[in-house]
Amino acid sequence: MTPRGTDWTLALLVAFLFATGVLSLFAGGESSAWVFAAHGIAGAVLGLLVGWKLRRVWRRLADPARWDRSTVAGLLVTSFVAAALGSGFVWAGGGDLRVAGYGLLNWHMVLGTALAATVLMHALARAKPIRRRDLAHRRQFLEAAAIGIGAFAIWRLQRPVAHLFGWSGAERRFTGSYEAASFEGNSFPATSWVADAPRLLDPADYRLAVGGLVATPVELSLAEVVRAGGSAPDEVEATLDCTGGFYSTQRWRGTPLDRILERARPETEATHVRVISHTGYRWSFPLAEAGSLLLASHVGEEPLSHEHGAPLRLVAPGRRGFQWVKWVVGLEVSDAPDPGAFASTVWSSFTPEGRGAA
Repeated sequence: MTPRGTDWTLALLVAFLFATGVLSLFAGGESSAWVFAAHGIAGAVLGLLVGWKLRRVWRRLADPARWDRSTVAGLLVTSFVAAALGSGFVWAGGGDLRVAGYGLLNWHMVLGTALAATVLMHALARAKPIRRRDLAHRRQFLEAAAIGIGAFAIWRLQRPVAHLFGWSGAERRFTGSYEAASFEGNSFPATSWVADAPRLLDPADYRLAVGGLVATPVELSLAEVVRAGGSAPDEVEATLDCTGGFYSTQRWRGTPLDRILERARPETEATHVRVISHTGYRWSFPLAEAGSLLLASHVGEEPLSHEHGAPLRLVAPGRRGFQWVKWVVGLEVSDAPDPGAFASTVWSSFTPEGRGAA
């Protein structure tokens, strides 16, 4: 590959990795496994391509007298590549490292974002237009094919190698998450997207407000929510897969969302329902999914603990863990998705309710 062709390929690879990384946060169903496969293969391609480039420029790097600003920027990008890829491959093999309370997968996300931002700034400052001769050449095609085949082999052999050496990476889910306390009630890890830490909600005073585009807004006590499920609460076996790197399969017991919404009678133009936490955290779902969503009061044979969202938390099969809203106090029906939902997952930790002060 020509130097310019290599640089453009690296930039596009980093953009692709960032895009698939963001998509992976929302990919909880097995039909989305391709997102993680594409991310892993692209990561291996990036590693091989950076190695290919370093082979060509190592003499200049070894002589600081020949450095310029471009060299320093390239070294910074290379450092982020090494850190991001290293953290990803170690995690995939079963390794972990906690720094400042966050695990290796969280730091992989931070490093990947820093890499994307650095490459973007470098490209805006120094990018040169791609030329035909940077692409149309038999040798370049063969080199690209060799790197692609090598990257696929690295990705494909990760799990067998982990199994061979007895590493826990052989047991990870397609999302990269590792099993934690399945079918053990409240024993699975308790996490928040940022740092929500609300006060205990008294079940006796609990109220669920149902409003928005409904004919009859209602406010239900915990007992009324449970009774809305019928003579016996529904039980759903579902996997909570946290973007922090663990998954836990549990039997959840509670009331389907559609039965609660029936009490309020959504208007004909309604298309979405917003599930709202006591902290202000919220997420929006298509109204058509309401029958598959559960407001759970129990996990296994145990009432939900406060850390896991008591009195009621959302169970959303096929969705990632941060969409399983905890401490649910409101349902709001609307005619569009909620554009501010993702922002709420950050600022909710800084509200009085999110800090436990109200």
